[in-house]
Order: sequence, then structure tokens, then C-alpha cells
Amino acid sequence: MPPKHSLPKFLIGIVTPKTYDRWLGRKAATHSRRDRKRGRSAATRALYKGAIHAAVWTSKECDKYTGEKLDWKLICTWKNKDAKAGGLAYKAKFALLPTIDHVDAAATEASFVICGWRTNDAKHDLPLAEFINLCEKVLLHAGHTVTRHG
Repeated sequence: MPPKHSLPKFLIGIVTPKTYDRWLGRKAATHSRRDRKRGRSAATRALYKGAIHAAVWTSKECDKYTGEKLDWKLICTWKNKDAKAGGLAYKAKFALLPTIDHVDAAATEASFVICGWRTNDAKHDLPLAEFINLCEKVLLHAGHTVTRHG
């Protein structure tokens, strides 16, 4: 288990402990609030902050689904005003922004992984098996060969 909310080694020199803690707190608040609205009364900010922090440590700085190295410098940098002015070009710069994904959106426990914003946007609320199936269909339709791994 990682030390309580301490900055993971791979983030030292990338983000400040203050920025990481602010990001962690915001993500925990957002996800716990959303899950309480979905009927998960045990979804507390403190519980989610710990679970998200553990997922960050486990991520080893990479997207869980694609293996891509995430751009942790992007946390806490999104600006709505700039996004509105920059449109899709602005959003594209945030493809590897670390985001939080529920391992299973229907799960009752706090179980998260870290992935890039682009991946999370594509996966949305699909269970992992359905997301993989969708990815395979896209590859097959584009003429690629699909080989199942594990």
C-alpha cells in the first residue's frame, strides 16, 4: 500500500505535492459525489481519495488500457476559457491527461484505474470486455488482424 497521499516517485519533479493533492482531492470529490447520486451511500471523498491514490501508484505513470505514458504535467491545467476558444485542437492536447476510470461502473466498491482522457472518453461506461470487443471490431473493420492476448 502506498504511503497516504504522498507523491509517487515517478511524479517527483513533474508535479508538486500541492498540485497532486489538489488533483487527487478534486477527482475524489467528483467521483464520490457522482456515485452517491447513483445510490452508493458508502462513496466518501476520503475513501475515494485513497482508492484513486492507490490506482496512481499502481499505474506506474501509464494508461492501464493502452500502456501509453501519461502526461502528468497536464493535471490541473485545463482551462474552460481556452478550451472554448481552442475547440478540438485544445482538447487534442489533453489526450494523455491522466483520468480516473471505474474498473467496473456497476461495482459497489471504490475500484479505479488510471488512463488517458482519450481512452477514458472512448471507453466511457463500457465494461472492459465490451470495450475490448468494440476495439476489435474497429480494427477488423479497418482491415487489421486481431489476435487475442490473455
